Amino acid sequence: MDVGQLRYFSKIVEHRSFTKAAEDCLVSQPALSQQIGKLERELGQPLFERQGRTIRLTPAGQLLHNKAEQILFLVEDAKRRITDDGETGQICIGAVPTVAPYMLPIVLRKVGDQFPKASMVVSEDSSEVLMKRVSNGEVDLGFLTMPAKSKYLKVEPLFEEPLYLAVPANHRLAEIPEVRIEDFNEEPFVFLGDTHCLTDSIESFCNGKSFQPIGTTRIEQLITVQNLVAMGHGLSFVPAMATRQNVDGRVVYRKIKGEQPTRTVAVCWNPYRFQGQLQKNFIESVREFCEGYDFASSFEEVAAG
Repeated sequence: MDVGQLRYFSKIVEHRSFTKAAEDCLVSQPALSQQIGKLERELGQPLFERQGRTIRLTPAGQLLHNKAEQILFLVEDAKRRITDDGETGQICIGAVPTVAPYMLPIVLRKVGDQFPKASMVVSEDSSEVLMKRVSNGEVDLGFLTMPAKSKYLKVEPLFEEPLYLAVPANHRLAEIPEVRIEDFNEEPFVFLGDTHCLTDSIESFCNGKSFQPIGTTRIEQLITVQNLVAMGHGLSFVPAMATRQNVDGRVVYRKIKGEQPTRTVAVCWNPYRFQGQLQKNFIESVREFCEGYDFASSFEEVAAG
């Protein structure tokens, strides 16, 4: 049994497919299958039940999977500690879907360029999944929005961002620069699903204003929300950074008169796990960049247009 075989095995479990695991590992499927066969012969037990295109772990496979994850983490942890020069290595970055496509390109371009010898691995997950992956060490740092509570994570606010009312360009409210809640309290709304932290921010604002939006649709992608608004299916609240995707001018964004709804974008990491100097340097660079970069004004310029 060697580390390479355990990596192949772990990837098969992750993808539930020999073909996809081979593609991920950059090897041919026969070569991967051969290594798994050697591993099964060495252990004297089958690791997978193969039923057509479906594969499942056997009891022996389940036991090995639990141990393999621990072994692979320890190997990577040892490599980090030994080769910790603060410049080389890998940084695993995660973000929630309402932040990833808008903020990560900016951060990776502005901050990532400071670490030319490091490789960046980027993933996108819901808040719950992202915090779990940061907790168990799969992701070094995650970008999400408040509130985000986990006793094993350090969550640090980066900046506050306004939310705008998204309306179709031909809607009566499109002609009003700042709208009041009473202007749209009987309009239908298109929202993201409950798993999105943006939904929590919107509900918190509405509850504080004793306003209960008429939600007609629940969607999983913010761009889909914007397209449905453009088609006249309802209004929505959209974060400033997402207004850059203005759906070919078919959606306009309006401020709420009085207290503007906002959300707080934050970064999280696990302070109880080993952090290499590279990860520490990257977090510090993100912190410094966000302190000096006016996200709100940058995004508002687009929304105001």
